[in-house]
Amino acid sequence: MAKYLVCGKYIGEGVQGLLSEGGSGRRSEIHELVGSLGGRVESVYYAFGDYDIYGIFDMPDNNSMAAFSLRASASGMLSVTCIPLMQPEDIDEAAKKTSRYRPPGVDWLP
Repeated sequence: MAKYLVCGKYIGEGVQGLLSEGGSGRRSEIHELVGSLGGRVESVYYAFGDYDIYGIFDMPDNNSMAAFSLRASASGMLSVTCIPLMQPEDIDEAAKKTSRYRPPGVDWLP
């Protein structure tokens, strides 16, 4: 399964819903939605700052994560950002791949 950091910001009526249902009520809904898509919730945290809620999810694939984002955002009461997370060993493998790239405005390749 792929791991994602999910950041959410409640918008308008979403804030009112959070106030009336509480954080634990919304957490239960998150578990329900993620589970219905074949995923697993590792953690959910509320915060203040740029985002109101953070979660770490294990999802079967990118399509499942996109389905979560679409469903959660469809109400217009929550803005969702999903960030794929990688293990350090994944970066090791990426660094080993050979590639060529010429930056814009540069007429040479190193």
